[in-house]
Amino acid sequence: MKELAELAGISSLLSWDQEIYLPSKSGEFRAQQLALINGLMHEKATDPSLISAIENSILQNETSDIQKLNLLISKKDIERKNKLNRNHIEESTLLISKSFEAWELARKQNDFDTFKPFLKQIIELKRREADLITFENHPYDALLDEFEPGMKVETLDKLFGKLRIGIQSIINKIPQKNIDSSLMHKNYPHSEQWKMGLDVLDKMGFNFEHGRQDISTHPFTITFSPQDVRITTRIDENNLNEMLWSCLHEGGHALYEQGLSFNEHGTPISEAASLGIHESQSRFWENHIGRGKSFWSFYYPQLQSLFSEQLGLISERHFYCAINGVKPTLIRTSADELTYHMHIIIRYEIEKALIDGSLDVDDLKERWQELYRNYLGIEVPDDNHGLLQDVHWAHGSFGYFPTYTLGSLYAAQMNHAMKMQEPTMESDIAKGDFTFIKEWLKKSVFDKGRLYTSEELCEQMTGEKLNDRYFLDYATDKFNDIYTQ
Repeated sequence: MKELAELAGISSLLSWDQEIYLPSKSGEFRAQQLALINGLMHEKATDPSLISAIENSILQNETSDIQKLNLLISKKDIERKNKLNRNHIEESTLLISKSFEAWELARKQNDFDTFKPFLKQIIELKRREADLITFENHPYDALLDEFEPGMKVETLDKLFGKLRIGIQSIINKIPQKNIDSSLMHKNYPHSEQWKMGLDVLDKMGFNFEHGRQDISTHPFTITFSPQDVRITTRIDENNLNEMLWSCLHEGGHALYEQGLSFNEHGTPISEAASLGIHESQSRFWENHIGRGKSFWSFYYPQLQSLFSEQLGLISERHFYCAINGVKPTLIRTSADELTYHMHIIIRYEIEKALIDGSLDVDDLKERWQELYRNYLGIEVPDDNHGLLQDVHWAHGSFGYFPTYTLGSLYAAQMNHAMKMQEPTMESDIAKGDFTFIKEWLKKSVFDKGRLYTSEELCEQMTGEKLNDRYFLDYATDKFNDIYTQ
């Protein structure tokens, strides 16, 4: 299992280099390299001698409870991999490498048609994958299971339907008050933004001896080993939101990866519980900390010092309101906490329809426009502000988007549980002291690895199963404060 983890780290290194430094005409051989190593990993992971060894260890009854869980989860992982063959893995890897290059070119040209043929191939491949893995009710269930084990379309349809009504109700109650956010769109020089991002990551506790940050088209986190976690960001000199939120978001992911067990590398206890729990970490740091009053009580004077010309005359309250104003926008990653989830629901509905065949790629742009008009009341002017903004489909990550909203719900419930245990948490944050938070996350999330399902882990952390009430209550209180004072 450790050898497989090392191979996965090498594959991740090749992928990271492809997105950060690879020369523009080097993609073909990189795709072949990735296909080869991923094919070898699949062959090694599905070797009958490995599954036999795992089964024998389970039967011997000489293992601890944790070791037995490690073995049982590893067995389940191998059974899933066995439903796919090496040819499928290599074909998928080659296609994704080429699709990523096509997506980047399409972004440069602001032209979805450049990416469309590759997306069609990816969808066909994902439909085939769902059939191979098997499903009971909806093919999308098989893809969801890779990112959020046990999650079903039936559950998400109910949860997202209820959440959309709850969010819309909060938005409808917000007074018609204009929040001036123009201060976020002044000119913020690249070099100063870069310094700010590194400083925020340092204050969060990101270990730069075991990680680094770089620039990419789309921010992401990638892990080569527990001692080498990389994150990326992007900078727009006329939009401070881009760097700020991506650093906090990816920093949350990175703290999770850096907090996992070194000693058990390669086994489930050293892996994240699910992508929903992973996103709970990024959404917690991005929103509950980064968009919170207490954090800016501590950090705003330093930000003002760095950007004295832009923010010197702007009050802390004005800045706090500006970063939390509710207004429908085109770009998911810079959306406010409420309308953000409309972006996710739109992508979820589109992905389901693409996978079950009720939506054709040729009609995708029209459906995107329709959903943005209906759910957010805005018109999409071009492809880069529309269906080319996210890299996920180029990566073949169908089933990933719902985990962002699930993560936000887990984060709100975790935040509430932390405050119940530590009433001084907000005042500690205002002093720049994140000790309790990091210790709580280490004990309650990181140390548990993947030994429990998201639902089991949520119940252990908070005392109950996932409940969207915590997010809706948190949002109601927060936006009442912002819009009524």
